Amino acid sequence: MNNSKKVWNVIAIVAIVIAVILGINLYNKNTSYANVVQNDNNKAFYEVVDRIQNSKIYLAKSMISKEARHGAKTLMEVWRETDLATCYLSMVPIESQEIENTEKFLNQVSEYSYTMANKCIDGQDLSDDEMDKIQELYNYANDLSNTLNEMITELNNGIIKWEDLKKNSEGSDISEVSNFNMVEQNFHEYSGLIYDGAFSEHITSEEKKGLIGNDISEDEAKIIAEEFIGKDKIKETKNNGYVENGNIPVYRFEVTTNENKKIGISISKKGGHLVYMNYDRETNGENITEQDAIQKGKEYLQAKKYENMQETYYMKNDGYIVINYAYKQGNIVAYPDLIKLKIALDDGEIVGVDATGYLNCHFEREIPSNLISIDEARKNISTKAELSSEKLAIIPTEFNTEVLCYEFKGKINEVEFIEYINAQTGKEEDTLIVTNTENGTLTE
Repeated sequence: MNNSKKVWNVIAIVAIVIAVILGINLYNKNTSYANVVQNDNNKAFYEVVDRIQNSKIYLAKSMISKEARHGAKTLMEVWRETDLATCYLSMVPIESQEIENTEKFLNQVSEYSYTMANKCIDGQDLSDDEMDKIQELYNYANDLSNTLNEMITELNNGIIKWEDLKKNSEGSDISEVSNFNMVEQNFHEYSGLIYDGAFSEHITSEEKKGLIGNDISEDEAKIIAEEFIGKDKIKETKNNGYVENGNIPVYRFEVTTNENKKIGISISKKGGHLVYMNYDRETNGENITEQDAIQKGKEYLQAKKYENMQETYYMKNDGYIVINYAYKQGNIVAYPDLIKLKIALDDGEIVGVDATGYLNCHFEREIPSNLISIDEARKNISTKAELSSEKLAIIPTEFNTEVLCYEFKGKINEVEFIEYINAQTGKEEDTLIVTNTENGTLTE
């Protein structure tokens, strides 16, 4: 009997252990499944927010000019982005009046932008009333974008979860859970129809116009690298090899300073030009201003024989400031001829240089004489715009060419923009929407 009890006790214990293991496995599977669902829901919602943000940017660009060619390009992008936003919105696992209204708004923007784009494709400029309607759509898209971004913050911080939103949507009380109530408020206010500096990505070309001079050896490149940093500051220089398949073939070195700082530096095989230099170090607060850093950057470039460089855009981050400097030929800014400097804001030390754009694009241009007047170019800008500056500038194109333009900076209904009008043909070449932040200026 005792043996029988022992057997049953063992069986009971084994059964309990198996039950616990199965329970843990089931819990883990359910947790894993819940995480997958949560991630999928987040992904769909993030896409909705991104597409609405893109739509807002293109609506803003559409407000800048009434010209048919301009509208055909920007409004078709609005149509494409809003259609994609609607598609991703259908994947969000909740039903509510707010979601329904958002979908309705996106459909209205899609239909209106498609209609206006086709009008522009036919060569017809937009009327003042049609431009006003685009302004109205932009205003709401901006409010909606801000609200949805706040919801992303709530989701990321765990303040709201999709299962809670789903439960509340079934009980029609979703507005109490999160910023969804702001979506609804904004719709009531909407009368409806019932978005590293500009050009910094266009810095490569097949012909390296600024890469002049004869090929050099690795030993010669090492001497140039040490002279650039300062031989008196160097403890050791290590050769890190030759890279031939990059945008610019370079010799790479790792320099150890007397303070044991590690500096990476690349020198071009052709001509022995500095291509890249960078080292990271701790910064101790911000003891100099942005303007101080800009001036130190100018002085540094002049000392390194880069003449006539003008600051264009900058961005601050973690005690550093990255400043873009473009070459200025006479009174014309050549944006393709770009050098980026990374400067520590505690003492103004130059801790990074990227001369890729300058080496790819720099040369003395022959400026054409058959230019339209700036008054003629200005006619392409909306009469509602308040202009703050006008000048000639050379900008790169997506086809690895460049074009001389009149650059107009201004504001329309609190939206800051930069418009580029071809200085020979009078056609619009590009539109940038400007966002000023406490850390610098962004363009889209």
